[in-house]
Amino acid sequence: MSDAIRDRVLIEALGEIPQDGFSEMTLANAATRAGIGKRELQEAFPKGPASLVEAFSDWADRRMTEIMSTGEPDQRLRDRVASAVRTRIEVVAPHKEAARRAARFLAAPQHAPLAAKLTMRSVDAMWRAAGDTSSDFSYYTKRALLTGVYGSTLAYWFSDASEGHSATWTFLGNRIDNVMQIEKFRGQAREAIAKLPNPLDILNSLRRR
Repeated sequence: MSDAIRDRVLIEALGEIPQDGFSEMTLANAATRAGIGKRELQEAFPKGPASLVEAFSDWADRRMTEIMSTGEPDQRLRDRVASAVRTRIEVVAPHKEAARRAARFLAAPQHAPLAAKLTMRSVDAMWRAAGDTSSDFSYYTKRALLTGVYGSTLAYWFSDASEGHSATWTFLGNRIDNVMQIEKFRGQAREAIAKLPNPLDILNSLRRR
């Protein structure tokens, strides 16, 4: 029931977030329009605006997973991973300003733990949607590497004005190959990860824009 309530409130909130951000007012107004009472709202969004940001991220992860499940299973892993990242971004594309607001919200120092949790959850969902079933050392290196790729691609997308965001997909394609080199330089994985952008630094750069 909570997922259904969160989705109903989120859908109502998305139109208001570009103007009023992720706030208590946005949450309350969306709940009123969705016909959700105060008790149900508190249970579904125990941390207020932070829970609304989390609901937005979870909704996008679920939509990405659903879309990827209807894709072509015979694609190369490299293409499936790229498709998962692109799909995750395209899901929120109709709500680009809300996504930007979410990034700025997560860039606040007090929200760093939530930012890390949601980023890892999204990256894990992308790998799984792409068909990755690893459970050894590569499980962690793959997710750490894709965190940098996804974070930098998302930041690029926020400022991309090209038609159909074509520049973003070129940017993504140029970076996704780094992730697919894991087996080749397994022994150098930690060094490779250290050179990737820190997603929290990316979020902080968005906050300054």
